[in-house]
Amino acid sequence: MIKIVFFSIPAHGHTNPTLPVVAELVNRGHDVWYYSFLEFKGKIEGLGAKFIPCDEFLPPISQEELDRKAGKDFAALIEMIVDTTIALDEKVCTELRDIQPDCIVSDSLCFWGKLFAKKLGIPYICSTTTFAFNRHTAKLMKRSIKEILGMITGMPRINKKLELLRSHGYEVENFISIIQNDNETDTIVYTSKKFQPMAETFSDRYSFVGPSIRQSSEAFEGREGRKFIYISLGTVLNQNKDFYQNCIHAFADNRYDILMSVGDKTEIDSLGRLPDNFTVQNRVDQLGILQKADVFITHCGMNSVNESLYYGVPMVLFPLHSEQRAVAERVAELGAGIKLKGKQPKHLEKAVSAVLANGTYLENARDLSEDFRNAGGAVEAANVILDKIK
Repeated sequence: MIKIVFFSIPAHGHTNPTLPVVAELVNRGHDVWYYSFLEFKGKIEGLGAKFIPCDEFLPPISQEELDRKAGKDFAALIEMIVDTTIALDEKVCTELRDIQPDCIVSDSLCFWGKLFAKKLGIPYICSTTTFAFNRHTAKLMKRSIKEILGMITGMPRINKKLELLRSHGYEVENFISIIQNDNETDTIVYTSKKFQPMAETFSDRYSFVGPSIRQSSEAFEGREGRKFIYISLGTVLNQNKDFYQNCIHAFADNRYDILMSVGDKTEIDSLGRLPDNFTVQNRVDQLGILQKADVFITHCGMNSVNESLYYGVPMVLFPLHSEQRAVAERVAELGAGIKLKGKQPKHLEKAVSAVLANGTYLENARDLSEDFRNAGGAVEAANVILDKIK
């Protein structure tokens, strides 16, 4: 019986793709431990894996701070990751020595999983729910001047944290060695070679398995004969009342049915009177929705884009930071969506109309859907993990 330990960060977009893989490994008779956070406990234990909470070791952080650090303040993110690693060090290293896992599978942003594996000499597999990045693809990020300045001014803080890691027995050369895999690192990437930019620059140690999608039996039933538009800004940076109100003004009482998911932190009543063709909810079953949607207006998080393309849904693209801009650029490059030229009602209405009027967007989204499904998903990811152990 093989023992596998998973690590991830407290983010749905990074955890959810791993859950079907965990289910596949458990169903094959293997033991899985998952270091995660309480909001995912039910899902993980429901798959038959052993859940180990890390919440008390995560540095106290407000929603405002988390929003600032997610894709915007790189130095602050590194500080949080290092502090978490040090806080977890004694507990996790003791437990891992007891478990003696055959490998650690850790999210690409869950740096502590990678650091524990290296410190204890445990085989490590990187789980990448974004694009794979190397020195070639990093140029696609196109960070804003503000983000670049933030990285430069934050380097003294980063270097101070690296020294703290070294003092606890972690061999790290620089922050690049922590955040970037090389071509010798076994890496699972939850997209296909066709969608991955510059896929030819990655070695065969990178396995492009396509999206890992759980099955959903729930499907939104729109009115017959009317186009159905789905709008969501994801689970983190989704407090954007102005954008939601612009969507309401753009599509009020027109020929489309609209479902808009605004996140738990947005008061639906604060959006004012809702037109008859609008349904607004704090959260939805996105996979069920995308099985019926004609167009998806999205923030371009990798998980959302993967799910949209898996179901062959073309997109209107509204990225909020550099990682999402890279994803949006790739969708637009492959002809499966249109980037918004502005966020005013006229821009939204024009972009949706263009996607619906030009069947090429739908055709390209469906081509990528077929490519994604052929990549293998969770079954192939489980195969890769077991093959690497052997």
